[in-house]
Amino acid sequence: MTPRPPVIEFRSVGLTYGGPSPVMALSECDLTISQGEFITVVGPSGSGKSTFLNVAGLLDRPTHGTYYLDGMNTTTLKEADRTALRGQRIGFVFQSFHLMPHRTAEENVALGMMYSAVPRTHRAQRARDALTRVGLGHRMGAPSSHLSGGERQRVAVARAVASVPSLLLCDEPTGNLDSTSANAVLTLLDELHADGMTIVVITHDQAVAERGQRTVSIHDGALREGVAA
Repeated sequence: MTPRPPVIEFRSVGLTYGGPSPVMALSECDLTISQGEFITVVGPSGSGKSTFLNVAGLLDRPTHGTYYLDGMNTTTLKEADRTALRGQRIGFVFQSFHLMPHRTAEENVALGMMYSAVPRTHRAQRARDALTRVGLGHRMGAPSSHLSGGERQRVAVARAVASVPSLLLCDEPTGNLDSTSANAVLTLLDELHADGMTIVVITHDQAVAERGQRTVSIHDGALREGVAA
């Protein structure tokens, strides 16, 4: 079988916050996540999971090493280029949904494509297609404030995948959901993975972690393959 190209490639990537007392938030590490993989990232609160997400999502620039996204060296890019690349290649799903409450589901998804390469004239149809894909075709016109927690998270997933990114980054995507809604969202992620999406889920929930193909652990900023003992 031909190896799939890497989507994420960390080469000695680390992040230290400067100041009088520097803080090493992410130890220098190597990590490769190939196209089409479903990876879960686990660790206790304060372990460095959020720092990993910020670096992988091009929200923070590493202070050490080189980060390749889809084969592109992101470390030396200007900030405007990093922002453009993030909008085109990465979809985000957060625990708190981050939807605009008085906008409809369709509007929330369409607005999420403002920084992508999707032409303005195509965004409404892309939004409708994405909402149909996550099972919310019947709720397109509903304000997000009228949706259940599970429905809001599915809108957030639709917003993240509407521009067809290379990578879907999910930060505790089931953290605010009841067990039924959480399972529906995880099933949706399984389906997206089956369709070829590269997915990284950050979680503290062992049951969620077990849904991935492999797990990466972070403890005190140090990243390692597998579940920490």
